[in-house]
Amino acid sequence: MSDDTSLRAPQDASRIAMGEDYEVRYWTNKFGVSRERLQEAVNAAGNGAAAVEAFLKRQQVS
Repeated sequence: MSDDTSLRAPQDASRIAMGEDYEVRYWTNKFGVSRERLQEAVNAAGNGAAAVEAFLKRQQVS
């Protein structure tokens, strides 16, 4: 029986790997943003999950 990769969490939950579709799905669902918005946040804040989350929260407040 194969694993359902759509349900996979990142191997390193402290980093966002934009090159891995299953990770992008995980993070876009977690943060409630589009792939494009996630990419913008990673570009601005780096690939650290905590930094991206903080960036997205700051952007919502502004």
